[in-house]
Amino acid sequence: MNTIRETFDKSERLCSRKTIGTLFENGNIFYNSLFKVVWDKGQNFIPGPAQVAFSVSKRGFGLAVTRNLIKRRLREAYRKNKKILYHHLISQNIQIVFVVILKGNSVPDYVTIEKSIREMINKLIILTMKDEK
Repeated sequence: MNTIRETFDKSERLCSRKTIGTLFENGNIFYNSLFKVVWDKGQNFIPGPAQVAFSVSKRGFGLAVTRNLIKRRLREAYRKNKKILYHHLISQNIQIVFVVILKGNSVPDYVTIEKSIREMINKLIILTMKDEK
């Protein structure tokens, strides 16, 4: 059985400024309870099924400590729940890149973040299926 390990490697992180720039220019946007998500089909040069970046506003959270705490929680929730998304993307032979931007200015707890990450993953699955047709 081919199982996906619950890791979050460097290859899964969206770091390319060029890709991020194109994503914000040409990408699709959707919202859920906590996030704004900008996503697009990946070009064939990304190493895996998906690459993701997480962003927390400096305006909403002045202290770097707080921003880093939120980003750690976001990455952890994504790491634990990405297998559903990866399974879909691999079966459909699709690659995507996306940026998750936290809305609001209060620090959400981990349970809330994990619930919203699951909603976001399900929405991405639905949107990539619609985009195929």
